[in-house]
Amino acid sequence: MKVTLSALDTSESSFTPLVVIELAQDVKEETKEWLKNRIIARKKDGGAQLLFRPLLSKYEKETLENQNLYLIGASKTRLLLGAEAVGLVKECNDNTMRAFTYGTRQNFKGFHDNNDDFLTMAECQFIIKHELENLRARDEQMIPGYPQAKLYPGKSLLRRLLTSGIVVQVFPLHDNEALKKLEDTWYTRFTLKYQPIDSIRGYFGETIALYFGFLEYFTFALIPMAVIGLPYYLFVWEDYDKYVIFASFNLIWSTVILEVWKRGCANMTYRWGTLVMKRQFEEPRPGFHGVLGINAVTGREEPLYSSYKRQLRIYLVSLPFVCLCLYFSLYVMMIYFDMEDWALSLHEDSGSEWTSVLLYVPSIIYAIVIEIMNRLYRYAAEFLTSWENHRLESAYQNHLVLKVLVFNFLNCFASLFYIAFVLKDMKLLRQSLATLLITSQILNQIVESLLPYWLQRKHGVRVKRRVQALKADIDATLYEQVILEKEMGTYLGTFDDYLELFLQFGYVSLFSCVYPLAAAFAVLNNFTEVNSDALKMCRVFKRPFAEPSASIGVWQLAFETMSVISVVTNCALIGMSPQVNAVFPESKTDLILIVVAVEHALLALKFILAFAIPDKPRHIQIKLARLEFESLEALKQQQTKLVTENLKEEPQEGSKEKSA
Repeated sequence: MKVTLSALDTSESSFTPLVVIELAQDVKEETKEWLKNRIIARKKDGGAQLLFRPLLSKYEKETLENQNLYLIGASKTRLLLGAEAVGLVKECNDNTMRAFTYGTRQNFKGFHDNNDDFLTMAECQFIIKHELENLRARDEQMIPGYPQAKLYPGKSLLRRLLTSGIVVQVFPLHDNEALKKLEDTWYTRFTLKYQPIDSIRGYFGETIALYFGFLEYFTFALIPMAVIGLPYYLFVWEDYDKYVIFASFNLIWSTVILEVWKRGCANMTYRWGTLVMKRQFEEPRPGFHGVLGINAVTGREEPLYSSYKRQLRIYLVSLPFVCLCLYFSLYVMMIYFDMEDWALSLHEDSGSEWTSVLLYVPSIIYAIVIEIMNRLYRYAAEFLTSWENHRLESAYQNHLVLKVLVFNFLNCFASLFYIAFVLKDMKLLRQSLATLLITSQILNQIVESLLPYWLQRKHGVRVKRRVQALKADIDATLYEQVILEKEMGTYLGTFDDYLELFLQFGYVSLFSCVYPLAAAFAVLNNFTEVNSDALKMCRVFKRPFAEPSASIGVWQLAFETMSVISVVTNCALIGMSPQVNAVFPESKTDLILIVVAVEHALLALKFILAFAIPDKPRHIQIKLARLEFESLEALKQQQTKLVTENLKEEPQEGSKEKSA
């Protein structure tokens, strides 16, 4: 029997809550009632047709703090119809991946009418988020009770409510039972094992699962570099002839691991269905503003903003500001070198053990300053990128990533390039690289995981005491969970996590021939990083909404760019070594030409390897080609059917004309 949205009931009083909406404390009753009606209204009437109820009843609100918290859920049939609407891809009984449709649901593997696990909880919450974001204004001119919050036809109501401060936040709830099972197989037992990537994907979604998959892959890929670099560090510290072999291996390694990752990523995302998932039309981002007009592509009324004005903001404000920040970073770097000179002169004058320890202090202070500057600049970059008023979220992210990567690269590596190619002090280069790498890893572990976890534990104890003191007859477990989670920090995405790995990759690859022990420190850090990041996701931050993703996106290009830069730096460092210079005692021109030729040869080898290793395995390519062929055939059959029906109608029309 065909089920339509209009046949679904949205009046269930008891349901499994999936998402929480928190309203501001002073929201007017007419606004609450209007929002509730729009959420539970039928799709044909412009609603989301979801289930909705307050966390507290009227009596409980009088007894407890008046929390404007509301629970959102959906019936099983509504979620399945939503899965079709968002284009989720599932595995069929014939082992192919196809877009899910409610009408053919019995053809999909693992589907039964009494099976509630066909859709993961992350997918259910993603569907609800999609439906809430697609609640659009129809004939309303403003949000009821708030004349200043203007609306126009087609405007996303949730985005307007968020930007107006009426809705404080929308977040998905944790499933405590499923979370406990995930933790037991993930990070609570400190053993060397693979992460449960599929379970992470089922709970947090593809974007976060891909990050942890890449973190695990990158860590294991670093082990050969660490194993080979350790004996080099111990036995041939000053023998640059042997470092040529190590650096060459490093350059080939950096290319191969990135290409092999793309193949592994394609395998995972095909299995999850996101590799063949059709890309949704991108809506304007929440912060985008402009003069109301008609979008030439969609025909909808929406804010329009001149690209000319945006370019003026980028080139006349953002670009000079970024250049000023880069100059300030270089100025701080020169202060660091003054501190190094002071510490060195003090050590040469006294020669005591205390002053030998003091030699490391400037590098440690500089590493801390670098971390502080990176974080302050990040806030400035976010403000500037938002002020540039990009229409699409993808454009906003691309401009933000570019700003942050340029500054972080210069801020973290400028001193190392200066030491290597201006001062030409290899001993100081090794010392600075080791200090920067180790200090940044320790700071990141403390700031990103340990400190937030400690603060969250303190907050959790306070909430439990408050709930235990209640005498009201309420569902204390759910109430405690919602109150605890709403105060948790919001996970802002994988940007900072990928940035940390990107900088680590730079420390390992850029100066590998000078400090081969960097890979070993990176491996040790990443083994703890896996557990600290897992703890952060499960216990420190709110559960993020799942986001379908087919790759690590722009970060793949960032890592590949870093590997190209590493070819140039390592070739230049080897060319500067005393052993290589001794081969060309008279003609430096010949040396430069040979170094440039070797560098070009290695770059050519990198690009040949990248071309020779396909991004997708052969069996994935065949399956994708087959899906494309079947979709074209289905379209052709549909067009043939329409033509046939039109031809059948033509003779009937001709006979009518003759009889007339």
